Amino acid sequence: MIEPGSQRSHLKKHNPRMVCSCNRQCYITLITGCYTCEWQVKQEKKPRPGPCCCSWREKLFYPFLIISFFLSVVLLFVWIETSNEYFGFDWVVFLGTGYWFFWSIVLLSLFGILAAYCSLLVVLAFLLVWEGYEPNLHWCHKILVLLVILLSLFFFWILCKFWQDRWLTAGLSLQIFAPYVHLSSITVMVILSWPVGFYLIHLEEEARIRRYKMAPNDRERTKRCNTLTKLRALQVAIGLPFFLILLCLYVMPLGIHSPCIQEEGKLGPKPDFFGHRGAPTLGPENTMMSFEKAVEQGACGLESDVQVSFDQVPFLMHDNDLRRTTNIREVLPNASFTHSAFFRWHFLSTLNAGKWFSKPFYKMKRLSKADRGRAENQTIPKLTDLLELAQKEKKFVIFDLNAPPQKHPLRNTYIRRVVSVILASKIEQHLIFWLPNFDRQYVRNAAPGFQHVGRLFSIERLTKENISRINVDYKRLFYHGLREYKAANIKINLYLVNEPWLYSLAWCSRIHSVTTDNIHILSQLNQPYFLMTPGYYMFMWLLMDSVSAVLIVTIFYFHCSVKTLRFFL
Repeated sequence: MIEPGSQRSHLKKHNPRMVCSCNRQCYITLITGCYTCEWQVKQEKKPRPGPCCCSWREKLFYPFLIISFFLSVVLLFVWIETSNEYFGFDWVVFLGTGYWFFWSIVLLSLFGILAAYCSLLVVLAFLLVWEGYEPNLHWCHKILVLLVILLSLFFFWILCKFWQDRWLTAGLSLQIFAPYVHLSSITVMVILSWPVGFYLIHLEEEARIRRYKMAPNDRERTKRCNTLTKLRALQVAIGLPFFLILLCLYVMPLGIHSPCIQEEGKLGPKPDFFGHRGAPTLGPENTMMSFEKAVEQGACGLESDVQVSFDQVPFLMHDNDLRRTTNIREVLPNASFTHSAFFRWHFLSTLNAGKWFSKPFYKMKRLSKADRGRAENQTIPKLTDLLELAQKEKKFVIFDLNAPPQKHPLRNTYIRRVVSVILASKIEQHLIFWLPNFDRQYVRNAAPGFQHVGRLFSIERLTKENISRINVDYKRLFYHGLREYKAANIKINLYLVNEPWLYSLAWCSRIHSVTTDNIHILSQLNQPYFLMTPGYYMFMWLLMDSVSAVLIVTIFYFHCSVKTLRFFL
């Protein structure tokens, strides 16, 4: 008979071990259930991990899992880096659907879920192999993995077919993030060296044991030699890519060129701001409230879009129709798809241009009660309203002038009409940045004080036409930072720059000005993000290489020592 006291002491003695065993069993059940959808782990002895730890069916499918992981991660990275274009993407979808929504954020969430799902499956597969259990992926997961591959390939096809220049955005992001990606990748390789070292040393131990137990029989010897060859091949297949990638990372800085790696004192002046349709995150775009907000935030110039009404009044409107930014659907629903240039100014001036303005930008702050009331009462402004504000505040004005559609009375003379309106407004001519290329010679003669702005023309053409400033898409910065234009003393304005990292890249590249929606955010930057000196980066490079090499050698030595000790015991 056991005394109660001794029984309690017996339970106390073995309780921690029982708790540890129970926790481990729960852990094994969790990873096995998530991967194989089998939530009852058999209590049989687990197989010894080796080169053939799973069936051929699983071996054939595992590359698809790795492919889905890489495709989903790359797709997520590309979409994150194109965040500067989210508003434009939502606008394009609106043109096709007629419904405004944050489709860009929906896709961002979808790509994030796909990447997280595939990453989780890869981690679970590794943990199962680590624990010595056979990773049998459930058929539901296999179907979803194949769907991830197909969906990723479909979106890549869409990007390559209809949005090719977005790859330039990813390239620009690498220019500024490359030093940090390099240092982070070395850290990841140090972390991966633990499982890689464990498995390589384990394969070496497996080969040593099989060689030690080599049978004298020729058939058995041949079979074991084949197994040893497979073990060596597996070691090479795992170890060689790991060390090649590590070697490439160690020498990667030799091929990195980042404008934000420069000596102290060589940073150019901060680029000026042109308010894109005013300040569209603080007030309804192309309204006087929006332009006044841009002036308050320190914009040096105001950018807009000009249409000409049927009765020859230039007014501010970006879209060709009035659906997105006015209440035309409520006032005259049958004419909501009609080109705005076919309406007379008397009707256009009665439309509300602010009630739609709730939250068109996903990062937009909540408006105050006063600003919300002010926004809801905005109307479509005339070009002369903008010119009056610019003259008062001494701000530059640049605008896209949209040609009227066919059968419009000013189809061929709209340039002359707009120039006459500008001259009649008495604004100082040097405040006008003239962008339209059509009938430019007439503009030079009628308004010699206008500052002419070109597109990405050749330097010879710009010199011939006496144009000293260009307005170009920011993605053109990918091509050697537009250095040949800067060398020719041609000032550069980039559009559309909304993200701080992109503005930092423009700053480091000595760009003169940018057109942006986010003046209130970018104006707060006192220096570029990710700015560092070459000496500091070289120090971090050599330090990370040295420390990581020591850690990786130590990890491999530790695994080797443990396996050697177990072999002799």
